[in-house]
Amino acid sequence: MRPRKQNRHLPPCVYQKHGAYWYVKKGKWNRLGTELHSALIEYARLTAAQGSGMPALIDRAWPEITRDLKPNTVKQYRYAADQLKNILVEFEPGQVTPRVVAEIRQHYAATPNMANRIISFLRQVMHYAVENQIVESNPAVGLRRLKEKQRDRYLTDAEYRAIRAHASGNLRPIIDICYLTGQRISDILAIRLADISDEGIRFTQQKTGARLLIEMTDDMRAAIDAAKALPRKVRGLTLFCTMRGGRPYSYYTVRTMWNTAAERAGVQDAHLHDLRAKAITDAKNQGLDPQALSGHTTEAQTNRYIRARDTVRAKPPSIRQLSN
Repeated sequence: MRPRKQNRHLPPCVYQKHGAYWYVKKGKWNRLGTELHSALIEYARLTAAQGSGMPALIDRAWPEITRDLKPNTVKQYRYAADQLKNILVEFEPGQVTPRVVAEIRQHYAATPNMANRIISFLRQVMHYAVENQIVESNPAVGLRRLKEKQRDRYLTDAEYRAIRAHASGNLRPIIDICYLTGQRISDILAIRLADISDEGIRFTQQKTGARLLIEMTDDMRAAIDAAKALPRKVRGLTLFCTMRGGRPYSYYTVRTMWNTAAERAGVQDAHLHDLRAKAITDAKNQGLDPQALSGHTTEAQTNRYIRARDTVRAKPPSIRQLSN
């Protein structure tokens, strides 16, 4: 089966067409419904009848686990679900023991972030199994998380200028707005024209739900004007949109443009998300409020975020008195 290019948040064999969701198996189309949540429940009911193993349990638990999650988290859990289905394809729920869970974690130990995500998802699947009296206990409870390596890359001013100089005309305003607002790329690409006023740009962060206004500056106004001035056959509702269809840019498109610009500039290990780190760190060094800019709920979150990228400055002692 070829990997999906669109609708990656949907389970296998589920497609959206003509305003409804469909389960397609062996050429037969079964209508699941028009609402995603109810469609997933119907999908779980249909697939549950096809087997009682772990893959079937994962499909049954999926609607409950993902009901109130953010789209980005759903995509990550979709990957985790697919990985677990492959690993546990021959397991019944009762055969998943703490030792099996520990072995899965060890298998992904080289990528601790993904390992923790997979175990977290498995823990919720087994919690669903406990609640529905499929198993008596949750084998994933009590397993410690792997220590995740925190990225400490700081993008220097020279590197920023070099990447921007080699960026396409479509990418440059995105780079500038990312830096000037310090917001996550998903929130940058979701900026609507209606969110922009003489006061600034209003954000409702997709990850946290935090609402904030980044005040307008001359630099920000110039970046906004540059984005609006780009040639567009169709003007979309968002500040950044594709030339032909006027649709918002996808994260993957912008990441590809960024990687190309960084490669041409000769800047190594530069991630698109490093722009947010640079903005927050520079805001602190310029005497501004980094917590307000980041939208973090606590000062500790912001301080931890900055310390990984900031450099402590120290003055050396004088040597003059030693010369006398």
